[in-house]
Amino acid sequence: MPEKKFDPEKAEKLLAEERIDVVKPENILDQLDILPDDDVADLGSGNGLFTLSMAKRTAGAVYVVDLEPKMLAMLKERAKQEKFRLHYVESDLEQVDLKDDSVDKVLAAFVIHEVGSVSGTLNEIKRLLKPGGQLMMVEWEAVETESGPPLSHRLPSEHLLQIIRDNGFEAECSAWNDEHYVIKAVPAG
Repeated sequence: MPEKKFDPEKAEKLLAEERIDVVKPENILDQLDILPDDDVADLGSGNGLFTLSMAKRTAGAVYVVDLEPKMLAMLKERAKQEKFRLHYVESDLEQVDLKDDSVDKVLAAFVIHEVGSVSGTLNEIKRLLKPGGQLMMVEWEAVETESGPPLSHRLPSEHLLQIIRDNGFEAECSAWNDEHYVIKAVPAG
């Protein structure tokens, strides 16, 4: 659904200080409990609002997955400056070119409202997660705000939580602030 995709020409907005102050990426990542040897994936990484902080937390592999080559190129430049070694995967989120059971933690921040199939993406995340792995999603609440995607593109927290549960995850949701929510999930059983 190209009409839902973020325009890479506006990428500087993603790393703006005022956005960082609202989103608080470090605090969100604290909830993902990344261990020093975890292999992690940042799905829909964009230009890396969360990625470099993820890389600081683990000596394991850090996979960045994004559909937009321009966003990956921007992230690659930032990672090079910080001397981080990342694994870049240009892909949609329904068929990621990674092996089964390849990551301990998956972050999908501000991207699920853009995917063609939420269920397809969740099935792919289950495939990627190692046994005992964890998913964390951060999304826009379905409320009118000055920034972010149009209201018609947003997924209400209770709706996304139900989709996640219907697709074989145990999940819990919490409000992050007035505009965003966080869902933590693990594959059921």
